[in-house]
This record gives sequence, C-alpha cells and structure tokens, in this order.
Amino acid sequence: MNIRKAIAIAAMIGGSMWMAPGQAAIDVAGIKLEDAAKINGQDLKLNGAGIRYKAIFKVYVAGLYLPERRSSTADVLAVPGARRVTIVMLRDISNEELGRGFMSGIYQNSDKAEKAKFIGQLQKFGEVFASVPELKKGDALTVDWVPGTGTLIHLNGKRITDPLPDIGFYNALLKIWIGEKPVDTKLKRLMLGERPEDIDRPSGSSNIN
Repeated sequence: MNIRKAIAIAAMIGGSMWMAPGQAAIDVAGIKLEDAAKINGQDLKLNGAGIRYKAIFKVYVAGLYLPERRSSTADVLAVPGARRVTIVMLRDISNEELGRGFMSGIYQNSDKAEKAKFIGQLQKFGEVFASVPELKKGDALTVDWVPGTGTLIHLNGKRITDPLPDIGFYNALLKIWIGEKPVDTKLKRLMLGERPEDIDRPSGSSNIN
C-alpha cells in the first residue's frame, strides 16, 4: 500500500471528511451533514467538514457552508452573502467549557483593535452560553451570518441570541476554526475543502479549548 493511500484510509477511519461537488449528504462520525443549506432564501453549499478533537477525544463535528466553495481563509472571510457553521456535539460538554473555548478562539485570532470594537458583541456572545446549562451529545448549533440581520445562533433549531450586527464579528467567529491559530489545524484544512488524503500530517490541535 502506498503512503498516500494509507493516509487516506487513516483519515477516513478518523472520521474526517471532504465533500466533492454534487456529492450527497455524508456521515461524519455518525453525524449526517447535508450537502446544502438555505439561509434567508439563499442556497449554500457544504465547503468542508470534519471532527474537532481535544487530545484523543472527539468533541464535535463542524461543517462550513458558503454560497460558493472557497479554499483559503481570506476568500472565506471576503465571500458575500450568507454563511453558516454547523456544530453537532459528539459528547456532553458544559456551557462553561464550550464558551471558554470559543472565547479563547476569538481572542487568539483577533488583534487588540478588533477586540475593542467587538466588546459589546463579545459580551452578548458570552451570555449565550450562560443561558444554556449544558450541551448534550447530539445537540446541534448553527452559527449563521444573515445579510441585513447579523449573526444568529440556534440550538436544535431554537434561536438563542439576538442578532449581532457586525460582519467583522462573524468573521472573528469563523477564525475560531479557520484563523491563523485555529482550534484544530486538521479541521481547519478540511473545512477549507482539502481532501483527507492530501493532509499528510497527523491531526493537530492548538492549546485552546
């Protein structure tokens, strides 16, 4: 067996995923993600998805939906129209743990000026997790950018935050997963559409969350 094939098989066993254009919904660690979504009448495509690991433990599946497929962080942040990150929990986790990880991800990938600009929205974002005692295995979060409205977060289909209006803040959220210091380096590459067989190093995580 050649090295590239071995890497591909190892990636599939690990539950990572890449979706080719036109492919049907895919199973990632037992979670089925649709290849398309619709936000405010706009059709989105699944750009890529995979598993967030903490050490050896699977934490959640995350998928990135965009109007058009993009393969770099800069292009994702610049793409016009609606966007979505879908997160499905693979284990129970406290609101404090998840909220701390998300907030750390924002701070790790935002400069001082950005953090000062978003302070009010950061406070409201933190309040979201205070309102949810615990996330259970199978719970689904969607983090949407809706043009003309703002960032909307839903838990199992129920909205849990008022709109957060600044596109810059939504981009700060995206950087949790696709920024320079992502929560999981392999997950970043998969969300940006890379094939598992093209990722030739072991899954890596930063020290946040």
